[in-house]
Amino acid sequence: MLNRLLPPTVNNDYRGHALAKWVLIPLTLITLGRSLVHMFAADGGAQSIASITLDSFTPGGANTVISLFALWGLSQLIIGFLYALVLWRYQSLIPLMYLLFSFEYLMRLLLPAYSPGMELAETAPGAIGNIIFLPSGLVMLYLSLRGDSAD
Repeated sequence: MLNRLLPPTVNNDYRGHALAKWVLIPLTLITLGRSLVHMFAADGGAQSIASITLDSFTPGGANTVISLFALWGLSQLIIGFLYALVLWRYQSLIPLMYLLFSFEYLMRLLLPAYSPGMELAETAPGAIGNIIFLPSGLVMLYLSLRGDSAD
């Protein structure tokens, strides 16, 4: 199983369940789309999507939050390109992508317990997505590690 997670040779030979490969396509598109919103929306999606009350901040504070969202969008863009590259050319790394995906969403759930939190006008869609994406990522990780051949 470790050879499926960290293959000794990276190639386009995917041996896991086909569903895990196909689910990575919409996850890639969601990641890329979300990144572009954070990078190019006027508020970076901070207020319009995440419900952060930017108008209660000083102008400098609001601009800082928007800039941080843009940087976060850049990170998401890089991850989305990595997912796309794996789908296109290096499918033997699909299980590793699901491990990283699951780790990201686990940390999105755990980190708020160790930080002061944010005041939000309402529950942000990302908070619901965190709860849905973690178990989904773990199921896809399991499916991507399954296969007919023994490693």
